[in-house]
Amino acid sequence: MTQTFWLTASVLIVLALCFIVAPLVFHRSGRRAALDLRNQNLLAYRSRLDELDRELEAGALDQESYQQLRDELAASLLDDVPDADRGVLESPAMIKGGRSALLVVLGCVIAIPAASVFFYERWGAMDQVEQFLAMQEMATIEGDRRSQMQGLAQQLREKLEASPDNVEGWGMLGRTYMNLQQYEDAAWAFEQLAGNIDNDPRRKATAWGLSAQALFFLNEGDLAGGVSQAIEKARALNPDEVNSLGLLGISAFSQQNFEKALQYWERIVEVAPDHPQLAAIRDGIDQAYQRLGKEPPAASGDDPASSAGVTVRVELDPAFENAVADDTPLFLFARSADQAGGPPLAVARLTAGQLPAVVRLDDRNAMSPQASISGAEAVRVQARLSPSGNAMPRPGDWQGQVADPIPVTANESAPVTLVIDTQLTN
Repeated sequence: MTQTFWLTASVLIVLALCFIVAPLVFHRSGRRAALDLRNQNLLAYRSRLDELDRELEAGALDQESYQQLRDELAASLLDDVPDADRGVLESPAMIKGGRSALLVVLGCVIAIPAASVFFYERWGAMDQVEQFLAMQEMATIEGDRRSQMQGLAQQLREKLEASPDNVEGWGMLGRTYMNLQQYEDAAWAFEQLAGNIDNDPRRKATAWGLSAQALFFLNEGDLAGGVSQAIEKARALNPDEVNSLGLLGISAFSQQNFEKALQYWERIVEVAPDHPQLAAIRDGIDQAYQRLGKEPPAASGDDPASSAGVTVRVELDPAFENAVADDTPLFLFARSADQAGGPPLAVARLTAGQLPAVVRLDDRNAMSPQASISGAEAVRVQARLSPSGNAMPRPGDWQGQVADPIPVTANESAPVTLVIDTQLTN
C-alpha cells in the first residue's frame, strides 16, 4: 500500500514536470528549426552573391544588370526574414535565453519533487495514512486469527458430536464460541455440557447458568428468548448459581428495581467471596446504593488503587447537553487493544447526570473470569449513552471513544479524557 502511494505520487510529480518543462523544450526546438531555415537562406544569399561577383568580373554582366540582380537578391532575403527577427539571428541575447531555459528546466526537475516531498511531510496526512495502513494490517491479522479459531471450533464441534461424553471439550467449545461472539452456538454448547454432567448438580447448574449468559448476550440484555428458562433450570439445581444471580441482578437494575438487584448481587458476595467477578459485582452494588440515595456498606477487599486498570474522564459534548436527559444510562467499556470488537474486559455504568465523571476501570468491573483488564497491556475505551438502557448500540445512542489505546497501569494515573460527541444513525 505504501509503495502504491509513493508510486502514484511520483507519477503526479512527473506529470507536473511535463506541464512546466514541455513548453520550454518544444519552444526551444521550434526556435532552433527557424534559425536553421534562416541560416540556410543566408548561406544561399551569400553563395548567389559570390556568383554575381564572379560573373561581373568575367564580363558576363554589365554594372547595371549586376546592381539590379543584387538588389533583387537582397529583397528576396528580406522577404524570408520577418521584421521582428532581423538582426537577432544567432544573437547573444538568443543564446543567453536558450541557456536560461535550460537552467529553468534543470531547476524544475530538482525543485518540484523536493518541494512536493517537503511540503507533504510538513502539511500532508502521512501519519493518517500510516495509521490507516496499521489498522488494515491489524484487521487482517484479527480476521485471520478469527478464521483460525472458527476452523478449530468447527473441528472440535464435529469431534464432540461424534463422541459427546467429553465434558471438558464441551466447556472449551462454549468458551471459544463466547470469545467469537457466536452466542447462539455458545448457548448450545453449554446445554450439551449440562446434558453430559450426571452426578454433580452444582456443575450442571453452572453449565445452565453459562448457557443463560450466552443467550442473554444474544438477546441484547433481555431475559426473553430462553434466558429465563435456562436460569430456572440452573436455580432448580442450585438456587445460588452465581451466573443466574448476576443476570437477574442486571435485569433488575436495568428496570430500576435497585433493591431487587441488591438482593441478587449481595447474595453472590455472600455465597461466593472468591468469585473472579466479585469486583464488578461490588461496583454494581455501589451503583445500586447510589441510585437509592444510600451509602454503600464498607466492603473488605483489595484496594482499588492497587488493581491494574485505566482511569478515564468522561465528558459530554456541549452540543448534546440539552438533548440528553440526566437519567439516560451510560455504559463505559474497555476492550483489549489487540482484539478488535471482542467482548469487554471491563464495564462501568453511570447516568448522563453524573457527567463529567472520572471512572477507574479495573478488575472490579470485569465481565467474566476468563477476561479481565489486568491481563491486558492496553485497552480501547468507548462510552455510550443509551436512552433504551440497552448496552448494545442502537440508532439514537450517543457515543464517544478514545482514539489511541490506553496502557493498563497498576497505579491510578492521570485520567484520559473521553468526549461523547457522536450520535448513531444506523
